[in-house]
Amino acid sequence: MGRSSKDKRDIYYRLAKEEGWRARSAFKLLQLDHEFNLLAGVNRAVDLCAAPGSWSQVLSRKLRGAEERSEGGEGGEEVKIVAVDLQAMAPLPGVTQIQGDITKVSTAQEIIRHFEGQPADLVVCDGAPDVTGLHDVDEYIQAQLLLAALNITTHLLKPGGTFVAKIFRGKDVTLLYSQLKIFFGGVTCAKPRSSRNSSIEAFVVCQNYRPPEGYVPNMSNPLLDHCYDVDFNQLEGLNRVIVPFLACGDLSAFDSDRTYPLQLDGGQQYQYTPPTQPPIRPPYQEACHLRRNNLLSREDAAPSRPSHSGDDAAPSRPSHSGEEPESSCSTQGELKGQSASSV
Repeated sequence: MGRSSKDKRDIYYRLAKEEGWRARSAFKLLQLDHEFNLLAGVNRAVDLCAAPGSWSQVLSRKLRGAEERSEGGEGGEEVKIVAVDLQAMAPLPGVTQIQGDITKVSTAQEIIRHFEGQPADLVVCDGAPDVTGLHDVDEYIQAQLLLAALNITTHLLKPGGTFVAKIFRGKDVTLLYSQLKIFFGGVTCAKPRSSRNSSIEAFVVCQNYRPPEGYVPNMSNPLLDHCYDVDFNQLEGLNRVIVPFLACGDLSAFDSDRTYPLQLDGGQQYQYTPPTQPPIRPPYQEACHLRRNNLLSREDAAPSRPSHSGDDAAPSRPSHSGEEPESSCSTQGELKGQSASSV
């Protein structure tokens, strides 16, 4: 397959490269902002689980661009953006990076220190686990990640602030909505146009942060207790939490599940664009190096048979030549192409 094949299969992957975004997920935040006006009046923003940095890019371009345009008028408050992730991330202009764990109090304290003791106006999180294909397991792990993001958000967000996070919609998602409604005046489940219809991913947009009276943020107490006997999907009346679901965008936008020709109608002549930012020390880098240098071996080689002469047969050894095992790694160009393919 040629390097332009994914440009045809995923229009937002192609547009992300052409517009200089690190990943196609940048369009999700742009479309959520268009629908909910998330970035209006924001001076301090936090991007949790930020790598490879596409949402931080959106925050930097939108907020710092608005700051530069307002420099001619009366002096406004300086825009500050903090990105947090366990993985290293290539630098971005105007973004302070913290390589840390969002489940640690020390990470929250470091973020507040960068804000000079002031709370954040906006906290966003596009983090997701490495999916296993077992939907119940994936939904549970994603729910725990979302609640970890909510937990640190209670340390950071100002009253009236906004929290946006990825969610996997499943049959037990009502419990998550109940937790979010405790802390926010309005909770909406939104599906951006750039999010594939085939994916169970959506985003919770939580506005008007108002923690319960007397609530003290505490990292040691999990918000979601899995030891419960109530079937939350059978609750009725006031006990049943129904969160509005909103599909962002209109039919004129590109369809993320459709294949488009390389030459779009009325567009410029197609020209291949490399990814904006290759990944930094990806976990599959060593495997790709071994495969390119033919250093991988197979353990399922057929065992040798004893000779008819009675001599002991030599133990079989895995071959380092001949057929190569199947691998997801291929050329260096495909390795670099992974940076703009996150969902």
